[in-house]
Amino acid sequence: MSDTEKLGAHEVAAWLRRHPTVLQQFPDLATSLVLPREAGPAASLASYQLDVLREKNRELTRRLNELFANAQENERLSVRIHQLTLLLMRQDSAADTVRAMAASLAEDFNGDLVRVVLLREVPDVEAAGWLQVIPAGDARLVPFADFLAGDEPLCGRLQPAKHDVLYGAQAGEVQSSALFTVPGFALVAVGSGDPNRFYPGMGTLFLRMMGEAFAAALSRYAH
Repeated sequence: MSDTEKLGAHEVAAWLRRHPTVLQQFPDLATSLVLPREAGPAASLASYQLDVLREKNRELTRRLNELFANAQENERLSVRIHQLTLLLMRQDSAADTVRAMAASLAEDFNGDLVRVVLLREVPDVEAAGWLQVIPAGDARLVPFADFLAGDEPLCGRLQPAKHDVLYGAQAGEVQSSALFTVPGFALVAVGSGDPNRFYPGMGTLFLRMMGEAFAAALSRYAH
């Protein structure tokens, strides 16, 4: 039997008197103590127990609300991705597919500035403020070399070289971006004036899904 197990109630009480802040170090201990029912000196400890339990309850409630809000947002995004996929597959040409993608990002996904960079020519699609055609191998794509070699979207403040290529004269209006690839076809960026709208570490699953849906729709017209 250890020395700790040999301690009696008086020794424990004496130790607690010498260490009155022990509950600050081990707040969970307060919730496991059994207090007498009568009023008296125990009332303050009972109050402390209630405070600890209330704080735990507030934290659990906050986490549940956060999980619920995330679940709702994920459900809304799933519906939007499904609608976007159907929209893209209904288009009758590559040009209409590109325009539908840009319009959906601006309207349904609240993009302040949408930019599409096609890596190959698409019939009947002309360069516009939101659209560039930069063939693979062009020097302007050098800053995107590592990004194009992978498939992981980027979120946050882009490096100046990428930022300027995508937004040009409007680069100063963009404080954060979401950038994803359309494998074999394009780069797509959504810019926001809010520096916290897109941030490193945020989930990118839905961005990858949009890129894959866009690629599948365009592949119908690839030669």
